[in-house]
Amino acid sequence: MQTKFSIRLFCFLAVGVTALSGALFKPGAWYATLVKPVWTPPNLVFPIAWTALYLVIAVVGILLFEGPFRILKRLWVLQLALNGLWSWLFFGQHWILFGMLDMVLLLAIIGWLAVLAFPRNKVAAWLLIPYLAWVSYASTLNLGIYVLNANQDRNARACTTLPEGAKGITSSNASAPVNSC
Repeated sequence: MQTKFSIRLFCFLAVGVTALSGALFKPGAWYATLVKPVWTPPNLVFPIAWTALYLVIAVVGILLFEGPFRILKRLWVLQLALNGLWSWLFFGQHWILFGMLDMVLLLAIIGWLAVLAFPRNKVAAWLLIPYLAWVSYASTLNLGIYVLNANQDRNARACTTLPEGAKGITSSNASAPVNSC
């Protein structure tokens, strides 16, 4: 009985820590200035979708951690780490391209987890499908934002490597986004 409680507590706490990254690194003013794809939903959709998905991810974790398969447990933890990392990369650092690379890895890990889980725990595997679908959709948004705002992403990455005392990056093209660092 204690073990089941510990597993459930661990899974919900781990998901809670991951969700906290989304609360710490919010879209903010920078995100509002980005050109977004036409298929971008209203901002209200994201917290609703992620709340539901985080509950499902916690249930998947519980189902997987109650089984003996170490690889499934490790993949579950890895997808959580990649999930939380995305908020820091994209919203915290404004690294659109690195956010996209994180998404590609996240998609691969979720897909791999679902495939490996299927013969061992079909419920857990099926519960991963909405998560996989949402991250696929979010990846198209991330890629669209990268393509539509590639100049800003380059400026944000360059901004982090400026020598101390540098004021920022400007553009000689008046219509290009200017990053003030």
